[in-house]
Amino acid sequence: MIKKNFKFTRRTFLKRSAILTTVPYFVPAAALGRAGKVVPSERIVLGGIGIGNRGWHDLNWMLPESDVQFVAVCDARSERRKAVKEMVDKRYGNKDCATYRDIREFLNVRTDIDAVLIATGDRWHALASILAMRSGKDVYSEKPSCMTITEGQAVVETAKRYQRIYQTGTQRLSEGNFIFANELIRTGRLGKVHTVRAHIAPWDAAEMRHDWLPAQPEPSKDEIDWDEWLGPCPWRPYNIAYTQGAWRGHYDFHTSCIGEWGAHTFAQCQVAIGAADTSAIEYEYVNNPTGDGMVTHFANGIKMILQLQGWRGSCGVQYEGTEGWVAAADGYSKPDVSPSSLMNEFGKIIDDYTARTQRPLSHVRDFLDCVKSRRPTIANPVVMHRSMTTVHAANICMWLKRNMRYDPVKEEFINDEEANRFRSRAMREPWII
Repeated sequence: MIKKNFKFTRRTFLKRSAILTTVPYFVPAAALGRAGKVVPSERIVLGGIGIGNRGWHDLNWMLPESDVQFVAVCDARSERRKAVKEMVDKRYGNKDCATYRDIREFLNVRTDIDAVLIATGDRWHALASILAMRSGKDVYSEKPSCMTITEGQAVVETAKRYQRIYQTGTQRLSEGNFIFANELIRTGRLGKVHTVRAHIAPWDAAEMRHDWLPAQPEPSKDEIDWDEWLGPCPWRPYNIAYTQGAWRGHYDFHTSCIGEWGAHTFAQCQVAIGAADTSAIEYEYVNNPTGDGMVTHFANGIKMILQLQGWRGSCGVQYEGTEGWVAAADGYSKPDVSPSSLMNEFGKIIDDYTARTQRPLSHVRDFLDCVKSRRPTIANPVVMHRSMTTVHAANICMWLKRNMRYDPVKEEFINDEEANRFRSRAMREPWII
């Protein structure tokens, strides 16, 4: 405290100023980007929407990235909000992770968020992505990333209009074994490729249920906001089994066994054969519950066959050419390839790929890099939409039980109005695009 009789002269002021200029001002290392820290201006502020089982995996994949700061989670279920908050707060050593129940409030209030991880069930992927991009946020969305052809179109249009970065969670496009297989086609090492095979899920069926589970007493809105959980789907009575994964196999909520793994494998195949910006043009109906053995044809003359068996792991692909073939799936330590001598080039092929594309062998890292550079991701909206169009068309073929032709330029079935009506579904207000 300054004494009342103290005279604050010019000489005193200059003396004190000189002392202050010799005392260093403390700036935390984190603010300067030292000690392995990323400066705040370079950090990607991340939020989450619908972080369940798959989302938990994704979030644990993203949190170790040094330039990510996760700040908030939105989920219709209180138990999941609390679980994510607890995990994030424990990692950061604070209590800062915010929680939200309503997606509209979350997106409107959190203007500080740069990007969101969306890992809801299938029904919400496209709408949540569109709402997030409209609010100025980049999107990493789990797959299958749209329920209909029309939803896929809307994701593409929204990303383009709002200049947003979008990555669909087909992570095998960034994994070494699958990249090696794709590069064997691109570099001509398999000769002229004529057939590719895409793994579909060995559970459920293409024909899905149109009934619903029996009603149970609805919990409080804070415990689970059932209206928000349903989102754009038709109103269905609450049943706890839906929230535990039993939504799969229901037409209202799912994209069938074809979409479950085809969302991965169709994208993989289409990128490999140079059809990332188009869709199959012909679909041959097969009389079985799953679509196993369906042959689809692309305009470049290559056929893609839907296949249940033939791999030792999940989400497998196989490419066949005049000079050899290659197959890869989850769980393979290395691809199966013929001739086997091609494996001698594995390291070189991967190195050449990373040098040519400047992409990391990490799907999440590719997304984060693109958020900063504004470069389109490897699994960008067009890749998602065009491969999911093939998924939806294959489903429609199975539902209508007949062969059909599709025009990927007009994005409509040829001379088949009944099939064209399946390109979209009614969306329940207010959850509409």
